[in-house]
Amino acid sequence: MLRLTVACLFALLVQGLPARAQVPVSHCIAIADATPGAQFIRKASFRDPLPEYTVRISYLTHSAFLIQSPGGIGAVTDYPGFIGSADYVPDVVTMNHAHSSHFTNFPDPEIPHVLRGWSEHYGEPVSHMVEVGDMLVRNISTDIRSGAGGVETNGNSIFIFEVGGLCIGHLGHLHHEPNDAQYAAIGRLDVVMVPVDGGMTLDTASMVRVVERLKSSVVLPMHWFSGASLTWFLNEVSSAFDVELREDSAIELSLRSLPDRPTIMVLRPQPLVD
Repeated sequence: MLRLTVACLFALLVQGLPARAQVPVSHCIAIADATPGAQFIRKASFRDPLPEYTVRISYLTHSAFLIQSPGGIGAVTDYPGFIGSADYVPDVVTMNHAHSSHFTNFPDPEIPHVLRGWSEHYGEPVSHMVEVGDMLVRNISTDIRSGAGGVETNGNSIFIFEVGGLCIGHLGHLHHEPNDAQYAAIGRLDVVMVPVDGGMTLDTASMVRVVERLKSSVVLPMHWFSGASLTWFLNEVSSAFDVELREDSAIELSLRSLPDRPTIMVLRPQPLVD
């Protein structure tokens, strides 16, 4: 793929931007060796079946992604209630409540698994370890800022999706750098969705430190409100990561197809349509 400068890439982007009884066991907490090789599969409809050990990730809007497994399971991150005009009900949705654009009080009652990233008991952590078909979903609680400069303990969750041999993380509305225990609980992340707004979550410098420590093969920026915040983030990480602006909203990845060098992939958000 042709490599351009971050500035040129961004200029191109913004043009026209629109249970089983047995307890599940995580395989991502143990650190694994990096896997060489790069192969990104053709653009496809979200309705298309996936090959074995291949996962499709579609950027829908804001911080919502659809993660689809080879077994046909679909999970939507930071589910805001509306994900497009397509007649589609995901098997799992995850939500965080720092802002209303990251959750809904009225999720579709047909969704089998609605996982909230906060507890009904204020300040207590919530714990999810849910196996749905060939996908395991778990979480790590983190704090968020509250009104008047305070802190709401355990108000956000980092959700991890273990599917198709990949470990996929969504940082949610992250307000602080994870501590060592939280990093250990996260484990390996092959792919991570990262908010890059520059201040509503973490400031750019802090978010760059998080990304560099996670060492994920693929980083998917999200939660960016202007070209400026995205460009700041890309400029800060461009020396350690390759940067790709992709022309579509979705990618298909497998463990064997992860890039040799850590790569920031900027997707175009697109709600689901048939």
